[in-house]
This record gives sequence, C-alpha cells and structure tokens, in this order.
Amino acid sequence: MAKFIGKSKLNAAVFISGRGSNLKSLINFTKKKLSPIKIVLVVSNNKEAQGLNYAKINNIKNIVVIYKNKLKAEKKLLGALLKYKIRLICLAGFMKILSKKFILKFEGKILNIHPSLLPNYKGLNTHRRVIENKEKFTGCTVHLVNSRLDSGKIILQKKIKILRKDNENSLAKKVLKLEHQLYPRAIVKFLSSR
Repeated sequence: MAKFIGKSKLNAAVFISGRGSNLKSLINFTKKKLSPIKIVLVVSNNKEAQGLNYAKINNIKNIVVIYKNKLKAEKKLLGALLKYKIRLICLAGFMKILSKKFILKFEGKILNIHPSLLPNYKGLNTHRRVIENKEKFTGCTVHLVNSRLDSGKIILQKKIKILRKDNENSLAKKVLKLEHQLYPRAIVKFLSSR
C-alpha cells in the first residue's frame, strides 16, 4: 500500500444506519500513516444507531438526519458536508437511497460497500439469496455510487468460498469480516488512482 506521509489527508464523512462495525474499522484505519483520509463527520439516519458511539468515543462530529422529508434531509446533509469540507463520502450500512441530485453534487466522491460480488445480488437480503441459489462463492464489493442501486464502477472486490455448513447468519459474519479488510484497501486504491 502507498503511504500518504506528508500529504494532507482528505476530509471524509461516513454514513451509517446501525451498529457501525465498518465505521469502527475505518476509524482504526485512519489512525495509520498509510490512510489517505481523516474521518471528520459521521452521519446517521437513525438516532439509535450504535455506530454513533464510535464517533463520540473518537471525538468525531456526528449528526442525525431524519428522513421524513428527503429534500429537507438532504439539504441538512449538504450543509454539514460543506461545513466540514468533505471530499469523500463512505457509505457503510447506510440504509437510505440518496437522490440523483445529491449524488450529482458529489459525483465521483461517494463510495459504498455491498455484501455481494456485484453486479450479482444487488439490494437487500443478499446472503439469503446467495444461499437459496446454491452459489459456491460470495464476497463483498466497494463501488462508486451512481444514481442506480449498487451499479457504480467497481473499485475492489474480495471473494470467499461458501461452505456446505454455511447459513445466512454464518455467511453474513464471514462477509462482514471481509468488508472490514476490503474497505480501507479500496479507499487507498481509489484515491491513489485519482
């Protein structure tokens, strides 16, 4: 991996909705010299998201944006992103779909991690569908976000073999461990190529 010593780190925001294990992994990554980013903002659409605790523990500014009105929610989001000079957005289990207008404002600057080998198994319930279809392999993908669900340019993927004994829960745990390894590597690859 390239080291980003001497270069200023990009301000990043991480969007979450739940437990925040990918956020925790990214925070740990940013403490290393090879990290090209500094997480300065955590955004959640869920005030009960456990991941907000990781932000608080690490003194990272966090905001909760409730999506009762998407236009108002995204206006609030945009204001926070501009205030903190965000240059990269990392979606990490963020369970809301961003509008085309919002995505265009940050075109080429929004990454997402998805628990399948895209373009296969877009959307929700990926592990269940993978098991039901008796796939031999699964994995995770980091991709650029565009206006179509889980369809942006693939940055990096990691694959694992599905064992006969695997079920939806065991597969979810295995893939989540892969996600924690893959997301930091994908960020470095993505920013190194710019």
